[in-house]
Amino acid sequence: MVGKVIQRLPRASKTHYVGKGKLEELIALKAGADYSVVIFDDELSPLQQRNLEDALQVKVIDRAALILDIFAKRAHTREGQLQVELAQHQYLLPRLAGQWSHLERLGGGIGTRGPGETQLETDKRLLQKKIHRLKNQIDDIRKHRQLYRQQRQKTGIPIVALVGYTNAGKSTLLNALSHADVFVEDKLFATLDPTTRRLTLPDKSGVLLTDTVGFIRKLPPTIITAFKATLEELTEASLLLHVVDLTSRNAAEQCQVVEDILADLELQDKPRITALNKIDLLLPDDQSWDEEKALKYLSARAPADEDTVLVSAVRGWGLGRLLELVGGVLNPSKQPVQK
Repeated sequence: MVGKVIQRLPRASKTHYVGKGKLEELIALKAGADYSVVIFDDELSPLQQRNLEDALQVKVIDRAALILDIFAKRAHTREGQLQVELAQHQYLLPRLAGQWSHLERLGGGIGTRGPGETQLETDKRLLQKKIHRLKNQIDDIRKHRQLYRQQRQKTGIPIVALVGYTNAGKSTLLNALSHADVFVEDKLFATLDPTTRRLTLPDKSGVLLTDTVGFIRKLPPTIITAFKATLEELTEASLLLHVVDLTSRNAAEQCQVVEDILADLELQDKPRITALNKIDLLLPDDQSWDEEKALKYLSARAPADEDTVLVSAVRGWGLGRLLELVGGVLNPSKQPVQK
């Protein structure tokens, strides 16, 4: 990254997103910074993106396009790849006009149709057909997943779904709890495909633990729509396990993002446990730590409520208490009576 520019406006410009003065500043910066791409931390309209590229003479990428590009690199299964491809096509469709603006200017006079307009209409039809085909393929996967869920429901095994901001440590926690070998990487959206593992609780009952795609601030609607089949796993869950990166300086804001997305999915009333993760990174370096010592030290400084537990998925700390909480919510009748 060669530079960063921030502007606060009551409302974004309909034509260029930024104000006239800020646009001139970006143009002037090009001489010194020699940038080749400008990324906007918001979703741009097709008109804004086209006008910005004309003014800056470089590629302009908005937040939605950047997230989709990351998603495309992270999708490993056929389902994940189809979902990303659908989101990419839905994003591109309203922006096709800008792709063919140079040909539209070649068009004939009044009452005629230029070659650019013909090509644009052709491309739109092809893209709409592709979107329709992808939706059908994803619907087939959704039907198969629904049959699988029905089979799981017949067994009566409850489902615990891991949710949280991207890179909060959900996959690491899944591995630690279930001794699985799920792909883990310290990057945004390392997990796009749902992974389910069976887990035995302290009361000897079984649950299915499911890892899901991480949430992020201002998640584009096209992505939420495309990943609906994956997010349906959350609707079937008996319990949501919200994993929070306690070391993030934006932890409170990230928690609110998760709450907002769950509300959008009408899941705000589903039973929930919060796991405050990465506590090992909060400890002073001047002494050695074990689980008991670390939990005692941190609990005294950040008392947790009855539905919250301090954990370190990497160290395996706090997992016993976490499993007890899960069992207490799912099987309250099996919990010992406190005297």
